[in-house]
Parts: sequence; structure tokens; C-alpha cells
Amino acid sequence: MARRESAAAGPGSRALIVDLIRSSGPISRVELVNATGLTQPTISNIVRRLIDDGVVRETGDTVATRGKPRSMLVINSRAAYGVGIHVGADTLTCVVTDTRGGTVGRQLVAGPADGRPESMAAHLAALYHDITRGLGLPPQSVAGMAVVGPGPVDVSRGRFLALPEASPDPQRRAAGLDLAHALTGRLGVPVLVDSDAAAAAVGEFWGRQVSRERTFGCLYMNSGIGSGVVLDGALHRGASSNAGKLGHIAVVRDGERCRCGNRGCLEQYAAPRVLVARARATGGLADRLGIRPDDPDARAFDVLARAAVYGDEAARALVDESAALLAEAALALANLWDIDTLVLAGPGFAVAGSIYVTEIRRRLAERAFAREVHDVRVDLSSNPRDSAAIGGAALVLQASVAPGHGPEVAPRP
Repeated sequence: MARRESAAAGPGSRALIVDLIRSSGPISRVELVNATGLTQPTISNIVRRLIDDGVVRETGDTVATRGKPRSMLVINSRAAYGVGIHVGADTLTCVVTDTRGGTVGRQLVAGPADGRPESMAAHLAALYHDITRGLGLPPQSVAGMAVVGPGPVDVSRGRFLALPEASPDPQRRAAGLDLAHALTGRLGVPVLVDSDAAAAAVGEFWGRQVSRERTFGCLYMNSGIGSGVVLDGALHRGASSNAGKLGHIAVVRDGERCRCGNRGCLEQYAAPRVLVARARATGGLADRLGIRPDDPDARAFDVLARAAVYGDEAARALVDESAALLAEAALALANLWDIDTLVLAGPGFAVAGSIYVTEIRRRLAERAFAREVHDVRVDLSSNPRDSAAIGGAALVLQASVAPGHGPEVAPRP
């Protein structure tokens, strides 16, 4: 059961009740009173409005008591749908989820050929229409859409400061386009723009029905490395919603220069593209593993990771080095925030996630500062490849049905 918390300490009484039902349901009104400290009439009024709005429903089950049987409450999975699109280097992954975080649709398409920001907006709008119409979703049932990518992002203006770099063409950069504004006008639904690591953290928290009393962390790896921490049900965002850039913490003093301007960043030594480059530079290794010269880094890393899992010594050595560095980063994250739950998400963990999980578990068990007080649970995402897109949908749903946890969802134009 969640800890007692006054409404003033949280995002608002309605949002607090939604969050408790999401993570603890089925739950009774009496249990909500005990968990929140709110009065029974207040809880009854909030629950009645939530039922009228279709956000919450009674299950039909009751708990026998000495008095009147208690009806149990759960989130209505069909209350609203969220659309999340993850912008990759060459692809767009679109996922639609229901209110409880269950995936109801997925579509993977190539990104726009010319990579210009204006083309990206048109491409994203077309993808939104394709998937929502294909699923037969009434327009009023869609809470909105979130577009997520590696960042950095300007959440307040709804834009990426740079899109993923699939080529050196400077036109691929998205600076100057207010993507959220452009898409909201095209689609007629609220649109958010956020980082993929932040989205993955919220998605894992929301979809796993994690209790708000947990201090929840997510370590995200795709082309880069990021993280997110959820406290009291809300993502910690920092001053500009760019918190958690774990990949840009220096791990080698005076090391290689990073694109961020720092030296020796974690990404420069542990990210998938770096391991692929090292494999290609190791005489005969890429050929032996079947990594072709024209393979994108994502595919090449899957090949390398699969070889590591199946016992290739050279491939395993490269992945083990990456896992050791990620374990150090996870240790720092756990010590900074006193995390009790950590999930690994992102395409970088899709194949060799078990290697990373094992090493991170071992490191935290041996060296986490609070290990004598509590364990840190470390799990792999059930869907690492789609975790950012799923998280994008969760961002919209959380902002819609439990407002107050993050960026506000603007009303429909």
C-alpha cells in the first residue's frame, strides 16, 4: 500500500487518486482514504467524477466487511489512447497504448529521405493518421501524441535541438522547427516533444504499475546512453527537462572529445556505435561475425551482441567492457537517488540485455551505498526496442488522466 501523503504534497488530489488506483488497483474507496489522508467525502466525490469521465471503473468485485461490501476500483483501460513516436537515425517507431499502458498497435517505417525538419513533420503526421485510422480509433479517444528522440530537447517550445544523425548532412538538424506546434495544427490533438530516455522511464513506470512509493530509475541505451528517475510518481526533469544525461558523465579523465564538448564521456566508451567501431577495427572480427561494411550501427551491434551471448570470446570481451562501464554508471545513479528499482530499456539492451543486467546486479549488490538497508531490484524491459515509443504514449496519458506529473497537455486546438 502506498504511503500516506497529503494532497498538497502531490500533483493534486485527482491525480493522486488516479496514480494510486493505477499502481494499487483493484482498490477500495476506504483504502484510498487510508492511503491519502483525504476525507471519505472527498474521495467519494473525486472517484465519482473519475467514473463519470470514464477514467476509472468499478470491477463488480466486492470485499466483504462487517458493514457495507466495498466495491473495487481500477483504471479503465479504454478511457483514452496515447500515441508515441520514437525518432531514430533512419526509422520512426510508432506505438499506440491504452490507458493502462498495454500496446494496441505498432508501426515501423523509414524516416523521411531528405531529413529536413519540414519533411519530418509531414512524415510524423502521416504516420499518426495511418496508425489511428488503421486501428479504427475515434479521434476523440486519442489523448494526444508524443514525439521522442535522443535530444537535447526544448520541451517548453516542443522541439528537438538536433535530430539523430544518420548522415553528416546539416539539413538533418531540426533546430528552428517548433515541432509540437506544427503537428498540433496538422493533427488537432495535443503534441509533446521529449527525450527518449525520459519517455522510457515514464513508460516503464506506468506500464509496470509501479507504486509511487518506489524510487524508480531507468537506464536507457540506444545510439547514446541516458537515464530517468521517477519520484512520487513524477519524472525528475531538472531545470530544462534535460536531466539524466548519464552518457555525458566523464569516465576517463582527459579522454576522447565528445560531441557535447566534454572529454571522456561514458558514451565514447560504452555506447553500441563505439563497440561496433572497435569490432570493425579488430582484424577479421567483423567479417567473422558477419558484420557488413554498409550495415547500420544498430544492426551491427545486434550481430555483435548475439555473438557475445552465444560465447564468442572477442565479442563477449567488448560487451563485457561496456557492461562494466554501465554498471559503474548504474551505481552512481543508485547512490545519487537511493534507487530501489532499476529497469534497463532501449534497443541497446534488446539482445545482450542479460549480460548487462547480471553485471549491474552484481555491482549494486557489492557496492551500492545503501545495500545494508535495502536491495536494488534490477530488471530488463519486457520490450527494450519499443520502450521509448511506449513511453511517449505514457507521457501523453499521464498528462491527460493524471495531470500534474509533468508537462501540461495543451487543449485541443
